[in-house]
Amino acid sequence: MKKAVLVSLIMMSVWSNAQNISKIMAQNGAFRKDIVFTVKGDAQETYLPVTVIKGKEKGPVFSIVAGIHGYEYPPIIAVQEILKEIKPEEIKGTLIIVPIANVEAFQKRTPFVNPLDHKNLNNAFPGSSDGTPTDQIANIITKEIISNSTVFLDIHGGDANEDLMPFVCYYDRKDTPENTKLAYDLSVQSQIRRLVSYPYNLTPDEPAKYAFKQATQQGITALSIEAGKLGTVQQENVEMIKTAVYNMLAHSGNYVRGKSKLKKRKAPVFFNQQEYIRSPESGIFYSDLKNGDWVRKNQNLGYITDEFGKKKQNIICTTDGVILYKVGTPPVNKDETLFCIVYSKVNEEK
Repeated sequence: MKKAVLVSLIMMSVWSNAQNISKIMAQNGAFRKDIVFTVKGDAQETYLPVTVIKGKEKGPVFSIVAGIHGYEYPPIIAVQEILKEIKPEEIKGTLIIVPIANVEAFQKRTPFVNPLDHKNLNNAFPGSSDGTPTDQIANIITKEIISNSTVFLDIHGGDANEDLMPFVCYYDRKDTPENTKLAYDLSVQSQIRRLVSYPYNLTPDEPAKYAFKQATQQGITALSIEAGKLGTVQQENVEMIKTAVYNMLAHSGNYVRGKSKLKKRKAPVFFNQQEYIRSPESGIFYSDLKNGDWVRKNQNLGYITDEFGKKKQNIICTTDGVILYKVGTPPVNKDETLFCIVYSKVNEEK
């Protein structure tokens, strides 16, 4: 009983530490502060953990978010290790780190959605202060994290069913060329070889849905790392993410110790076109292909059967390109993305 009371008192102290991020950043000196934002709604309660690490010298505000999908483990574990390693005296400017954005999905091992309201946080931005828990989390990230950022990094990986090739991506917003150029430069510095540029055509008032697209819409340099697959922890992907983050922080001027080790590497492979091949119906999916495989237009990528093993439909490729990610588990549902195929247009500017 005494232990339970002590834990309760500690939690009350932590909950009370949630403050406006800009006020915390305005405090003097170098420090690290771990805080918690409460999220309540219709008898449902959760929280958003945030760490602020401020250095002695002024510099950019670099924000890092992991765990928007709680089943994407390599990003979460990589950020956990970074939090253990990095010190305020190594930082110039400020880091704002969300180690697990979707705590409920992480703890309940739930792919894609928050089990409290069955909403996908990665489709919820900019969010709402009076919505469901997922809406409120998106709102806090939008108002407290993105809005205070100079650079915003959203780290993802392959969820429970996704076989994914590691890559870094950003939006090619033509009217903010400086931000787009910096996002590209940070992507190159990451040492993750595959770079993907997405088209940007949002109006100012249109919901962005995705976190780093919301940051792009707000005129902030934003990008995303994707590394890891099939809802498991692969140490090589954890190390890849950590190396990429340290390299980005060094390039942005936020990390002054120089821990990142730039090594001789092959030139990055750049993709600026995407083709999504969706499931025509529900069933059981078979494919011998994997992420990173090159495919051709009209190639048979796999097929779908019913529960009795009878073939229902072949899946035919619609373009030449490389598989960025694909469904890597048997069950599929109608209209789900089976494959994302990427390629480049010749002479397309980055």
